[in-house]
Amino acid sequence: MTTGGVVLRQAIGGQRRDVIVSSVLAAGHQAGEALVPVVIGVVIDRAVATGSVSSLLMCLAALAGAFVALSYSYRFGARAGERAAEQAAHRIRIQLSQRVLDPRGGAEASHLPGALVNIATSDAKRVGGINQALPMAVAALTGLLVSAIALLRISVPLGLLVLLGTPPLMFLGHLIGRPLERRSGVEQERAAHASGVAADLVAGLRVLKGIRAEKAAIDRYRRTSRDSLTATIKAARARAWHDGAILSLTGVFIALVALVGGNLAADRAISIGDLVAAVGLAQFLVVPLRLFAYVNGQLAQARASAARVAEVLSADYAVTGTKILPSVDGRVRLAGVCHGSARDVTFDVHEGEFVGVVASPATAADLLACLAQDVAPTGTIEVDGHDLADASPSSVREAVLVAAHDAVLFEGTLRENVSAAASGPVDRALAAAAAELPEDTHISERGQSLSGGQRQRVALARALAADPAVLVVHDPTTAVDAVTEARIARDIREVRRGRTTIALTTSPALLAVTDRVVLLADGVTTEGRHADLLHGNEVYRKAVLS
Repeated sequence: MTTGGVVLRQAIGGQRRDVIVSSVLAAGHQAGEALVPVVIGVVIDRAVATGSVSSLLMCLAALAGAFVALSYSYRFGARAGERAAEQAAHRIRIQLSQRVLDPRGGAEASHLPGALVNIATSDAKRVGGINQALPMAVAALTGLLVSAIALLRISVPLGLLVLLGTPPLMFLGHLIGRPLERRSGVEQERAAHASGVAADLVAGLRVLKGIRAEKAAIDRYRRTSRDSLTATIKAARARAWHDGAILSLTGVFIALVALVGGNLAADRAISIGDLVAAVGLAQFLVVPLRLFAYVNGQLAQARASAARVAEVLSADYAVTGTKILPSVDGRVRLAGVCHGSARDVTFDVHEGEFVGVVASPATAADLLACLAQDVAPTGTIEVDGHDLADASPSSVREAVLVAAHDAVLFEGTLRENVSAAASGPVDRALAAAAAELPEDTHISERGQSLSGGQRQRVALARALAADPAVLVVHDPTTAVDAVTEARIARDIREVRRGRTTIALTTSPALLAVTDRVVLLADGVTTEGRHADLLHGNEVYRKAVLS
């Protein structure tokens, strides 16, 4: 099972080279920064105090060399760290995309689409950012060690003060960072929820306008957004308290170092140059200690985000079959299938048969999910005697194509949409679906540039062009006029002759051309020809003609 710790370790391990390079260069930068006050102290003692020009020039050259080294170290170290962070975040986004798009499903069960987008962007970036934080931690530790060694050479008490005082200071910083981690997790969760609600509202905007529910939708998003804002403010407040507390601790520690150094200089235990170096080192200590504060904050946020990433990556699969189906003829058998509103569904479809299924909208949707293997229902669904529960989803979808009512089109030309997975004649599929548009017609994202009827016909043409052994369509003609619907129904039967077709619909035109109709109502399965059921079954007549 993937955990937050595993996600963090993989993010670091996958960019090991850049992290090491960045750490070495960042450490060199901090070492150079720490040596600057030491060199200045030497200048004072050996050049200024003695008046030696040669010593002064040599010390200035050493100081210039230190600045050149630390400058280049920072430049290339930061570049390597940024590269590692971005590559790690990109790798996490790829992993999340693969998990969400996995045919076995399951990752979307507990997250709204907007929440998944938030995790794949903001959380992935925070986890990747650990590759910038770690080199900073190494740099800060190097700066502290170099400062401690320099102070030990100047004065043992000063060096011991730094060496013994830093670990407790770091531990206190870790304790202070815990509330920030908790707040960060809540902030990301609320923000993801708000993004999910917004995405759902935008996707259903036309429906909301149609039922005049815009106000209710806006009120819902306002409440969600306000919760997200509150969580963000609390997280910012926690970050402010965290940074302020770390800065206060750092200030007290530096003041203590400066006080001890001043007393030693007053007692002539150290020289003036040593005092200048000690004070400079005490001031320099602000930098590594601030870096530790930054690293603590980054780690706190990265741990919270890694846990959210791990939750998606370790989500249980909705379908667990692995068997590869052989080439199938198209015999379908459902026995005692139960899922949601679909209760004890049992019927057979012979090879090459065109069967209509009449059911309530909820039952039809649940049955589609079962046939598409988006869920693992109870009961049995077989194709040519092979249980689909044992087959891999990708293998099932090669044999059984489920064309949902709300099929999504992608941006491109009409022909590109229809021929995307075509294994049969595209022109014949276009004609059968009455998709009477120029083939170079540009279709915008999700088909928003087309009318509802045009989208339906293009989606139907795409399904027909795929020419699967078993095709399941759901209300493919609800947005077209009666004359066009009758023509499409006739042409579907002709195009699918010899291939198994199941149409979940209440359209009289489609049902009239089927070989047989299966009525699912109140847990009872009734079969017969469309004309016979229309005249002899009241439930069927109401479902089809109302």
